Amino acid sequence: MSNFLLIFICLGAGMLLQRRRDIPPSTAQALNLYVIYMALPALVLAQMPKLTFSSELLVPIAMPWFLLVVGAGLVLLGQRLFAWSREVTGCLLLCVPLGNTSFLGIPMVTAFFGPEFVPYAVIYDQLGSFIALSTYGTLVLAGYEEGSRPQLGKIITKIATFPPFLALVLAFLLRSYAYPAALALSLERIGASLVPVVMVAVGLQLKIRLPGPFVVPFCHGLVVKLLVAPLLALAICKVMGLRSDAAQIAIFEAGMPPMVTAGALALAAGLAPELAAALVGWGIVVSFLTLTGLYWLM
Repeated sequence: MSNFLLIFICLGAGMLLQRRRDIPPSTAQALNLYVIYMALPALVLAQMPKLTFSSELLVPIAMPWFLLVVGAGLVLLGQRLFAWSREVTGCLLLCVPLGNTSFLGIPMVTAFFGPEFVPYAVIYDQLGSFIALSTYGTLVLAGYEEGSRPQLGKIITKIATFPPFLALVLAFLLRSYAYPAALALSLERIGASLVPVVMVAVGLQLKIRLPGPFVVPFCHGLVVKLLVAPLLALAICKVMGLRSDAAQIAIFEAGMPPMVTAGALALAAGLAPELAAALVGWGIVVSFLTLTGLYWLM
């Protein structure tokens, strides 16, 4: 209960801080950078050595890619049924298949399951969502934004230099070594700041805007992302008899709302900006209910 209270207090604090004129507009971005360069890498380094490696890790690696195909397919099906414009289709192709599995996913996993489950969430995010954003997301932009073309070198560089990914690689290399006690404690304390900092940053950026003329694609996108994807993941794991911790986190991460970064890309590319903002903002709000329901179903 204390973890849930922490989330809502920090989220509410961030939303209240939006109203203060003395808060610089770049505050949320500064907090995000702290998470990317400090808190998340520290958490990865602290928790990854505790992970037991087995074939069960294939579930959080494969699940995001499977759901990427399903999500994109359902968006294209919706486009055929409802004759959405190019901008709306491009927006949905970015926001629906890609989940907020890092900035929101890892804190939510920590709150619902505990920090010892974080390594599974990191694997899901870094080997799934993040690489998908860098590759699939670039291809979508190339196809739906005029004048944009993917560059393989930039994609590889972006992946290879992303701090949490570097921390993941370093943690793998250091698995057989025990950290000095002082270093281990420092990493855990820095990693513990992830949840409050992320929730304040999310609150600062949360824009609850109604989708206006985009009601049908908005509802379609959120239903696919928050209901169809996690329930499909849950059904697959139950049918295949997958009940491991790794499978549980893969199912939970499958229920995360649209990725903030994907929404930002849609906004920057002019792909139905109002729809992108609504999917991200309302997705976060509604996900608190759907994730709670998913947790109890599991």
